[in-house]
Amino acid sequence: MLSTIKRSLPLQLLTAAILAWFFATIMPTVANITEQTWYQLILLGKITYIGLLKMVIGLVVMLSLMQGMTNIGSTLKLKTLGVSTLIFYSLTSIIAISLGLGAVMLMPEWQPLVEPVTVADHIRLIDQESVTGSSIAAKLLAMALINPFAALVSGNLLAIVLFSLLFSVSLLRSLPQHHVVFDVIAGLNKGLNKLVQSIISLAPIAVFAIVFEFTVTGNSGLFGQLALFALLVFVLTLIHGVIILPVLAKIFTGIKFTTLFKAISAPLAMAFATSSSTATLPLSMQAAEKDLRVSQSTSSFVLPLGAVMNMDGTALFEGVAAIFLAQLFGIDLSTTGIVMIFIMAMVSSVGAPGMPSGSMSGMQLVMLAVGIPLEGIAILLIIERPLDTFRTAVNVEGDLIAALVVDKWQQSKR
Repeated sequence: MLSTIKRSLPLQLLTAAILAWFFATIMPTVANITEQTWYQLILLGKITYIGLLKMVIGLVVMLSLMQGMTNIGSTLKLKTLGVSTLIFYSLTSIIAISLGLGAVMLMPEWQPLVEPVTVADHIRLIDQESVTGSSIAAKLLAMALINPFAALVSGNLLAIVLFSLLFSVSLLRSLPQHHVVFDVIAGLNKGLNKLVQSIISLAPIAVFAIVFEFTVTGNSGLFGQLALFALLVFVLTLIHGVIILPVLAKIFTGIKFTTLFKAISAPLAMAFATSSSTATLPLSMQAAEKDLRVSQSTSSFVLPLGAVMNMDGTALFEGVAAIFLAQLFGIDLSTTGIVMIFIMAMVSSVGAPGMPSGSMSGMQLVMLAVGIPLEGIAILLIIERPLDTFRTAVNVEGDLIAALVVDKWQQSKR
């Protein structure tokens, strides 16, 4: 049993949460509990974890987006096959985020578990007052158009995103397809993702501290709210994968639902088992070419690009999770906040690592956009891994349907 827990991060997180609740519950009530030395030591785990996340978030966003964009290969592909691919990927991501945000906004609010946080307590990309659309656009532009090095220092992720996208397009236009610069970007991103995974391995300590803190301060309803959140995300992901994506495939290609699901069943099973769209890629390409009759030129471009850029399930999860955490931490989201969540969920799903729990890197971007404390990452990790299996399957389904649709569009142009 101990060896199983040692190998499994999800089990470690669950064990840490249960132990924290147990010790906080059986511990005798004492005066000024939050001032005790042992309590402060426990919270050091949370502070260390959050500090490490803040240390790498800017570089994670920059390198992930740059690798995602430069994987396109050339501006020629971007102008022809790439444009069609990006249009469809953007369409499905927008639908996924809209589904998530629409559903969660119609539901009763989750009850806050902490005192409302202030802007001064946490990083925030934009103030949360209600403003007009033109004012929102002006604020976003003013924040985005600054020096990228200053953005990295100040944690201005919106500016980092814009610079990364523009610089990536410039690299594609000025360098040959297999230039060493692209290998350097991929290598740096791989190393940084390894660092992020190492930081996430410390999450059990942070989870213990956070659950312990919630429990001793009388906010022990965390588990119940997490269960409701997980159920909502599962249902919405199921709707997107079983209804919305197949309907889009039917509209654009005329394929029958039974034919579609029979053709993609093997890649979906692999994605569900591995929680990795990258690991599923060879099987996805085989299914696209042999069972869906997608041309090799289309599948070899659309599917690898989708493995790093098309994350419908991830975008849906991040939008719902941002609203959930905002309400959990007592943050009042106005129109500006919802717009920022929509934009950042869309952007952060591009270049999210195609590996288990890879969406946690992008989730930080969404959270910082509206001032959600980063300890929310540790809270999500308690239930994120089971949800990741379904989310990855939907991501892979979206890639395969995109290959089918884009190939149909390309054939119609010939």
